Amino acid sequence: MSVRRLTTKRVEKPWGRHDLWPGFPDAPEGGAKVGEVWFEAPGDPELLVKYLFTSEKLSIQDHPDDVYARAHGYPRGKDEAWLILAAEPHATIAIGTLAPMTHEELRASALDGSIEDKMDWKAVKADDSFYSPAGTVHAIGPGLTLIEVQQNVDLTYRLYDYGSDRELHLDDGIAVSKPVPFVAPHIARDIAPGRTILGDGPAFVMERWKRSGTGTLAPAADRPVWLVPVAGGGTIDGERLEAGGVWLADGDAALTLDEGADILVAYPGDAVVETIWG
Repeated sequence: MSVRRLTTKRVEKPWGRHDLWPGFPDAPEGGAKVGEVWFEAPGDPELLVKYLFTSEKLSIQDHPDDVYARAHGYPRGKDEAWLILAAEPHATIAIGTLAPMTHEELRASALDGSIEDKMDWKAVKADDSFYSPAGTVHAIGPGLTLIEVQQNVDLTYRLYDYGSDRELHLDDGIAVSKPVPFVAPHIARDIAPGRTILGDGPAFVMERWKRSGTGTLAPAADRPVWLVPVAGGGTIDGERLEAGGVWLADGDAALTLDEGADILVAYPGDAVVETIWG
């Protein structure tokens, strides 16, 4: 197998929506809200791609790094990155704190609720992107549709959830936290015509391709490539690429992108994968 279209898993969330995004059937009115769509691959791949649909604030949370996660029985930690597809007016993401805090101050603010006002809530719009390393204290606000690329582990430490009855994870969440103002670890940069690096490692690289033409993907055996059409499409090994799907290539594959194609591309590691274009 060199190319596989991934299967989808719809995940109900209290902060989700009934109206989703083109390419995804809406959730029935009166039923549970859908907050996430996961794109799953067999085995234990390094990365997981999701779409998120928010109508309320997600919990203020963080994730462990590889060392902490493995010490607690998980295969890896969780860096994650987001590409904003759509944002209602005044939509925000909280990433980092307004000022440096000690772990004791972070715990106290999580317990009394003042943490919400100590987060750096950044206004966001379509096409914004963020790479959030493990330990970053963050929350995603309402009115957003986004693609998330993350290390493949279902491991979140909730620090504060606005008075809900969902479980918090203060001991682990405080232990792994870096409660400081966010400084983007990566600056988006163009590396070739129509090819932009949005974030590069150490856990994974996330790119955006806006180009057309024919080429060859030739990933190393241990560095498969995830392709996420945002708009437009093309073909990979003769199979049609289209928005609403995700494809995983772990061997040589012929790739043709249509005029106007807009593709999010991700792969593990921190070195940029080379492509050969005809």
